[in-house]
Amino acid sequence: MTPPGGPFVLITVTLPKGGALQDAMRRYELAPEEVDEAYGLVSVNPAQGLYAMMVSAGAAARITGRAGAKGPYANPEIEPFGPPEPGPEGSGDQI
Repeated sequence: MTPPGGPFVLITVTLPKGGALQDAMRRYELAPEEVDEAYGLVSVNPAQGLYAMMVSAGAAARITGRAGAKGPYANPEIEPFGPPEPGPEGSGDQI
């Protein structure tokens, strides 16, 4: 099922240090339905103010190329390979 506003694609944006999702939405004029709020804003390089976020394909096409917005980038699903293996004895963890 495609989420409202989706499908979403991965882009990067540049914001001042300590940026929040609302800051990115305001700077790039993104409506709530154009942003995957569950994904949020992920800090990629704090020193450079570089963040990743998921936006609708239409929004990405509209804003990439503007100052600080780049993408879209590949976002493959990452899953474990094979069944879980027991962790060290007594740890209760699984690797």
